[in-house]
Amino acid sequence: MSAHNEEVRQLIGARQIVLEAGADAAGQRLDQWLAARLGPDMSRSRVQMLIKQGAVRIGGRPASETKRKMAQGDSVSVDMPEPEPAEPQGEDIALDVLYEDSELIVINKPAGLVVHPGAGNWTGTLVNALIHHCGNSLSGIGGVRRPGIVHRLDKETSGVMVVAKTDRAHKALSEAFADHGLTGDLERAYLALVWGIPARPTGMVDAPLGRAADRVRRAVVPQGRDDARHAITHFTVIERFGEQQQEFATASLVECRLETGRTHQIRVHMAHIGHPVIGDPEYGQAFRTKANRLPEPLTSKVKAFPRQALHARLLAFRHPDTHLTMRFEAPIPWDMENLVDGFRKL
Repeated sequence: MSAHNEEVRQLIGARQIVLEAGADAAGQRLDQWLAARLGPDMSRSRVQMLIKQGAVRIGGRPASETKRKMAQGDSVSVDMPEPEPAEPQGEDIALDVLYEDSELIVINKPAGLVVHPGAGNWTGTLVNALIHHCGNSLSGIGGVRRPGIVHRLDKETSGVMVVAKTDRAHKALSEAFADHGLTGDLERAYLALVWGIPARPTGMVDAPLGRAADRVRRAVVPQGRDDARHAITHFTVIERFGEQQQEFATASLVECRLETGRTHQIRVHMAHIGHPVIGDPEYGQAFRTKANRLPEPLTSKVKAFPRQALHARLLAFRHPDTHLTMRFEAPIPWDMENLVDGFRKL
């Protein structure tokens, strides 16, 4: 092992790396320069991810762009996350299994369950639960005996998910989700309890999504921006609450169907049109005080609700082996149903 490689590995093992740019760094892209300094144990894609996560600072300020040009004398610090375990381990976590065969498994994910291990959630995830539940029936994804995640639900979103157990199923389902069902039978429907009553009973939100200013959340962004991603959500108002009175805040139970599947898409799109999901801590902050405009005990119910009121009600897809279209529904969970019932009394 070269002296350079040994030095790099010692740096990467530290919680924070601090580097100073020499004359040869001038004009280089930040991600290229960092990858070269930290290679071969730190790939350029890994460096880019750290920059996007806000873990890289120049002169004490977060670096905002991977292609930012370096200058001699720049002081660059990198906050290193905790190392990720080589492979997730199985854990005995109860699952609500809707269907299972040799190719795939369909589950009703509860709110509060993280889908995949990551920073701060290396254990107690759906992946850990599936490794334990499926055991030897996992034939391996990419040569590793693990479940194939083809789509995700946010930690606090409940509802139907399909997970591949074989490489063949993983490839077929990934392709279906990648083209949003345009060439197949993919169908996704969600129930969302939102503030206010949309002006029309049905509608479509066609607004590209990209990174928000904090680089963690998502936001509607101009079409021409580098990170803009095409996003379309169709919504239908199922129930209106408080429509015939003016004393209290109003709300609606809305079904949202995805034409695309971007991160936080429904939450961002509904907030964009002025009807954020009730309980959403990231995209509904401006509406938090609306709970004060409700009668008791509904005010207390809304304030105590610990998550966004969003549930993946329906998932339909073509089975990768039989090629038959399969449809699965998950009933609205008790906590969200209880909240909806409170609004029905307005």
